[in-house]
Amino acid sequence: MSSPPSPLAAPLPWDLVATDYAREIVPHFERYARDALRLAAPRARARILDVACGPGTLTLLAAAEAEQVTAIDFSPEMIGRLRARLAERGLGNVEARIGDGQALPLPDASFDAAFSMFGLMFFPDRDRGLREIRRVLVPGGRVAIGSWLPLSEVPLLAAVLTTMREGLLRVWKTGDLPIGDPHPPLGTEEAMRTELAAAGFHDVEAHRVEHSWAFPDAAAFSATMRRTLAPLVLLRHELGAEGFRPIDDAIDARIAEVAGPGPAQVTMPAWIGVGTA
Repeated sequence: MSSPPSPLAAPLPWDLVATDYAREIVPHFERYARDALRLAAPRARARILDVACGPGTLTLLAAAEAEQVTAIDFSPEMIGRLRARLAERGLGNVEARIGDGQALPLPDASFDAAFSMFGLMFFPDRDRGLREIRRVLVPGGRVAIGSWLPLSEVPLLAAVLTTMREGLLRVWKTGDLPIGDPHPPLGTEEAMRTELAAAGFHDVEAHRVEHSWAFPDAAAFSATMRRTLAPLVLLRHELGAEGFRPIDDAIDARIAEVAGPGPAQVTMPAWIGVGTA
């Protein structure tokens, strides 16, 4: 459950994509957040924690029914985007904080429900992150954790990430990258159940959910990935425009080959693991 930190376990890549992520990714990811809220079923007027909250995809949905929501992320830019969205909506029952999900700056037994949607999967020590969530939940409190299934389930996204992996390995010189990995963190029902149970949660279940994302063509999909896919944006940042161009061209060619002409649809299956503290 503990692994060497990947480039995605630092704030920089998430800072780089924060604005475009909030604009383009949130509407799609809100559907998974609604699934998580439905499956965890927090009580009315609950105190809710959102760990690795990003720009507040789940946070803002939860705030509609919760007494209080605390949202934590290690990316200052993501928290900045969330605070801006809170100000736009005039919400006063959300606290957005910069913090480490593996060492939550929160007291024991202070939340009725906790969520981490597609964030905890990148923690260097997932068990520590899960145990921190359990620590801050009241007895009987509910947790919901989101993670993606293997890339083999999403051919168009796999075309981007596997093509990019060679460049990532060249830059960061580590084989332990959660990019193009056929066995991603928490990527199976068994892994999700096992890790939640090992952290002390009971009545654990893993639910498969999926939603489709439509693009007018492969070029539109490619453009969105260039703006919002954290490892891709980080790689371009590290290599510069000239150094990145061969990888960029290879990605375009691979996407066109996989998608073909006409509209492109990306169906992304996820696991949502739920349990009780």
